[in-house]
Amino acid sequence: MNPATRHSETRSKRPNGGDVALFASITLLGTALDLGSKYAVFNWLRNKPVPEVSIIDGFLRFILAENVGAAFSLFAGLTWIFIAISIVALIVINTLFLLGRLTPRLTLAALACMHAGIIGNLYDRFFNDGRVRDFIDVYVGSYHWPTFNVADSLLCIGVAILFYVSVTAEDAKQ
Repeated sequence: MNPATRHSETRSKRPNGGDVALFASITLLGTALDLGSKYAVFNWLRNKPVPEVSIIDGFLRFILAENVGAAFSLFAGLTWIFIAISIVALIVINTLFLLGRLTPRLTLAALACMHAGIIGNLYDRFFNDGRVRDFIDVYVGSYHWPTFNVADSLLCIGVAILFYVSVTAEDAKQ
């Protein structure tokens, strides 16, 4: 293969303007939604005598919670490990994006959701003494899902989309 052909093939794999716009808009919107909602809800509930508000009676409320662990408060107190893992994940996602390895666009959107979620929770770890601010409490009766935030939702959405893409890609091969 001659060098000109190799260069054009490499260049064609770089993200195009549409890819950049999609990735950046999901990342920026998701991060802003996460950090803005944490700021608004925490400021709102801190001034209440009881720091909770029912949104949908018997199902959804906003409360104040801070998580020093990972999902479901696992591995509490390992803040620097979570920070390191988050930074490595951001480097991997950014590298895949810059090398144009995120195809199809649904995969690009999934990793942009995860990118925003990582940034939102990493921000808390850096600027909130290692604690991630959570406020969404979903429950039925006395059964509660662990409290979470918008960043956690974005991470789950990203993983679900990646799962969907991988399953449908396997089905298309058969």
